[in-house]
Amino acid sequence: MPKLTDQELHNLAMNIVGKQLEEDGFEFLGVSSEFKKDPQFVALKNKKLHFVIVRAIEYPHDPKEIPYIFLETIKEHAKKFNARTFYAGVGLANSRDYELPVDSSDDYVVNYAGLQEI
Repeated sequence: MPKLTDQELHNLAMNIVGKQLEEDGFEFLGVSSEFKKDPQFVALKNKKLHFVIVRAIEYPHDPKEIPYIFLETIKEHAKKFNARTFYAGVGLANSRDYELPVDSSDDYVVNYAGLQEI
């Protein structure tokens, strides 16, 4: 079966994070679902600006491991807007066999612990 592309995995992660942000009362000011165009979400909550960077992380990589090197640029950008910056790593794995890629014919398992402030 066709393995999901990086953009399709990214869209899946975006949907998971977007739904959580909505449930948590965030108001979206901007959304970019373009792969690796950061931040993916610019949102308001309690009158405070939030930048959220979303990454789809395929098994066996750890979705909680924050890639600080590239995030420093985003954090500096956020400071100019007095915004809080968050990382949302969404772990995805094929539910039938974690060693197989995530594809369109199998269910998938999500490992998402929520937003991590950076």
